[in-house]
Amino acid sequence: MSTLAAPPASAPTPLRQDAAVIGLVGIAHLISHYSQLLLAPLFPWLKTEFAVSYTELGFLLTVFFVVSCVVQAVSGFAVDRFGPRPILFAGLGLLGLAAVGYASSQSYWMLAACAVVAGIGNGVFHPVDYTLINRKVGKARLGHAYSVHGITGSLGWALAPAMLVPLAVAFSWRVALLCAAALIFGVLALLLLNRGQLSLPAAPQAGPAPAAGAAAAPASTEGPFDFLKIPAVWMCFGFFFFYAISLSVVQSFAPEAARQLHAVPVHLVAMCLTIYMVCSSGGMVVGGFLASDPARSERVVGLAFGTAAALALVVGLSRVPSMAVPVLFGAMGFFAGIAGPSRDLLVKRSSPENATGRVYGVVYAGLDIGQALSPLFFGALMDRHHYVGVWIGLAVVQGVLIVSAFNVRRVRRTSKAIGTPVQA
Repeated sequence: MSTLAAPPASAPTPLRQDAAVIGLVGIAHLISHYSQLLLAPLFPWLKTEFAVSYTELGFLLTVFFVVSCVVQAVSGFAVDRFGPRPILFAGLGLLGLAAVGYASSQSYWMLAACAVVAGIGNGVFHPVDYTLINRKVGKARLGHAYSVHGITGSLGWALAPAMLVPLAVAFSWRVALLCAAALIFGVLALLLLNRGQLSLPAAPQAGPAPAAGAAAAPASTEGPFDFLKIPAVWMCFGFFFFYAISLSVVQSFAPEAARQLHAVPVHLVAMCLTIYMVCSSGGMVVGGFLASDPARSERVVGLAFGTAAALALVVGLSRVPSMAVPVLFGAMGFFAGIAGPSRDLLVKRSSPENATGRVYGVVYAGLDIGQALSPLFFGALMDRHHYVGVWIGLAVVQGVLIVSAFNVRRVRRTSKAIGTPVQA
């Protein structure tokens, strides 16, 4: 594999330009996470409307994430080939179309078909977002860009139930989903109006053949799939796989497991996830400053997830007052949020300059796979009332994240030593 020449030094990009790109990409990312929770808050209404079980409704989410996983890996190639902007617009359009389809569904299988459309739309965002951020935002502001990106994703998760449930109660679940479609298409219109800020050429490809009579240049052996030979890419994939498992546990099972262990009142259990996400957003702000020095990315990730794992063990193994459980959720979210921007830098530093979309597509496919598989194991623990096991499992997964982060650095250093084209 040929090594890539270092790009020439360029003048720092203006703050206003960076802020515009970060803001627009962040809003798009918010819609991606928002769309992941279009159905789950409405399950009670959908269960009655279509006379289906929660298992069947959960299968709709499995369909969504499996499709999203496949598309995420493939869309990175399209981003590198055609540029991120048209792919982003297509993804938002499909999410809006899926929301309209959900609202119009007359059968369970219509919902399933719309879940496929939504999964296709959702699958494009990480390759698009990180390609735009890495290639358009100045290096000095990358940590803050990753921080905003993570915060907007968390806010998207928080917005969906906060918006959809009251609308469903006041009007109907169909009206709620039509309002969601209006929001998605509104964001698409905003991005279309500001499309100049999102312009970016396709990734540079191998140079043309020399002109007749010119000295022959060494033949490039770099193909579109050669980035898959970079060990650090697969280490990042594994890192995000385990990160998705930890997030899935927190979102789906940890609050109920804590309620069973510590007799937490139901109204406080409902607040635990919200507190976790809000505090995670605060941690990402702090993490954006810590990520200003890429050399300490692995240490930041290690210390942050190490603290989160210790807090998980406190919840799982100690006697804590029920009123303290939401506080511990908030602390876990804060430290997990601190790790977010440095986590994203791990991937950037492992990516060749001309394969950003492909690398992020493959790496972030680990998120979808982790979210699809996690319920199989931790759901079984919940069914067997192994609530302590849920929390121990969460701590173990967070411990694996620490090891994975340092393995990424080790593998990246090995790649540099043998000439593999990863970024500094």
